Amino acid sequence: MSFLNLKTEAFGLDINDTSLKIIKLKKKHGILQPVSFNEKKMDSGIVENGVIKNENAFVKNVKDALAGVRGEKLQTKYVVASLPEEKSFSQVIQMPRMKEEELRSAVVFEAENYIPLPIDQVYLDFQIINPVAGQIDHLDVFIVAVEKTIVDSYISCLKRAGLAPLAIEVETQAIARTLIKGEISLAPVILIDFGGDNTDFIVFSGRSIRFTTSIPISSEQITEAISRKLNVDFKKAEEMKKKYGVDSQIKSGRAHAVSGAMDPVLEELIIQIKKYLDFYTEHDFHEHLLEKNGIKKIVLSGGGVNLKGIDDFFGQRLGIPVELGNPWENFSDKLKKVELTEVQKRPLSFVTAIGLALRATNNND
Repeated sequence: MSFLNLKTEAFGLDINDTSLKIIKLKKKHGILQPVSFNEKKMDSGIVENGVIKNENAFVKNVKDALAGVRGEKLQTKYVVASLPEEKSFSQVIQMPRMKEEELRSAVVFEAENYIPLPIDQVYLDFQIINPVAGQIDHLDVFIVAVEKTIVDSYISCLKRAGLAPLAIEVETQAIARTLIKGEISLAPVILIDFGGDNTDFIVFSGRSIRFTTSIPISSEQITEAISRKLNVDFKKAEEMKKKYGVDSQIKSGRAHAVSGAMDPVLEELIIQIKKYLDFYTEHDFHEHLLEKNGIKKIVLSGGGVNLKGIDDFFGQRLGIPVELGNPWENFSDKLKKVELTEVQKRPLSFVTAIGLALRATNNND
């Protein structure tokens, strides 16, 4: 699903409050692989909660990110870019069976019951969700809406940076495209993307996202907590976080102090995740699945999960099998034989950008 759609070669651009990430995929020797990549950190205040606050600074950062791309030089101005989850609205709705041209206008009318903004103030897109089991007498439709002011701001800034938006989509769609094998799951899977500025909570089942939300807790908050508690600067706190990780068995020493500083942030994140897990299990999201045994697993991604012991921590606290995501889930096994780039060394930080790049590549199929 995207809000703009053309056909030409493009790359993925993940935009968040703290950084820009670029991925360009290309087939080399018959293997689809990342050939161009970059990560550009942004100063605070340029983008806040998904809103571009300083357009001039944002445009400059995009230009700098493009100029600093490593690997192959970008030969295209076309981009598939992300939109912030926290500024989007999504819902699975049921519609009577009808012709596609009739459905388009009917969805707009029905969406007004679910979107907390006037329909003329949002861009709306939708996709029909085909069931993975049995026949149904209606249509399940996944709708996504984003405020026009947000979308227009992103498009305007990208154009000012010399780019041509080929497609733009909410970041959670890109995350699911990366982590769900073949974009189909016979049982519900929870995707948790623990990033530098927020945490995306996604329920995926069947052939679609069923529920998403943005939790305002981030890996940077963990670093800030360590910095305050242990009276060290941010850079030192980040080094300590990566060195010691999360280990509830540590009883003493510096590692114990670091773990203690992280605990309040992580525990609050667990509380929020449990709240949304309960919400999901208590509501009907129109799923038609072969497996009806509840949530199959939780899959972690994002830069914040590059932390020793984080998967065990989540598993113990949530009581559901937890695993680190595989960003190469939808790539050939032969990719393992390709010489590692920086992206392949820490791919969980690039999950959204990889999903956008896959969208850019699939656009030409």
